[in-house]
Amino acid sequence: PAEMVRDNALAVSGLLVAELGGDSVKPYQPEEYYRHLNFPERSYTSHEDARQWRRGVYVHWQRMFLHPTMKTLDAPSREECVAERSRSNTPNAALALLNDPTFVEAARVFAERILEEGGASIEERMEFAFKLALTRRPDSDERAVFRSLLESTEAIYRTDPAAAAALIETGRAPRSMNLSNLELASWTSVARGLLNLNEAITRN
Repeated sequence: PAEMVRDNALAVSGLLVAELGGDSVKPYQPEEYYRHLNFPERSYTSHEDARQWRRGVYVHWQRMFLHPTMKTLDAPSREECVAERSRSNTPNAALALLNDPTFVEAARVFAERILEEGGASIEERMEFAFKLALTRRPDSDERAVFRSLLESTEAIYRTDPAAAAALIETGRAPRSMNLSNLELASWTSVARGLLNLNEAITRN
């Protein structure tokens, strides 16, 4: 379910707030998403504190205008009752997981964990990242693919430091100042890739 996909990304990063009960919470959402919602007109302001990272079951739910990432991940609109949620596998889901600020922020904080807790070498860090996200070690092909992703993004951000800075500024979670923008942005790309894997979002 959409809520669990979101919770999983937050849990892997270490951001998830497991507090029980309380009011609805408002995560990041596109500006003017409610502009066509009338009777009465509504505005939306995302929370700026730890409520941002509470479990998906507490996310504010506007009937007909549910959170766009929740909708992309097959959450129902609540315009009618459903006995079972539909299940889809579309490029839109991958795009949401790569670009929704909640997931980008989770990937950035996940990358900080990789760099600060995962060891000194790329191999150690890859293994740490896979264990956190997928509870297993990467195989040789996966190591090669993600090393290639790391090296290619490093090359991009080395020539475009503004893009690296923009990526790691996503979200309100405080960032570690002990890491360079280049290193953090590059590993954030690796973390985004891991959190987008079918294995990371599918419960079998």
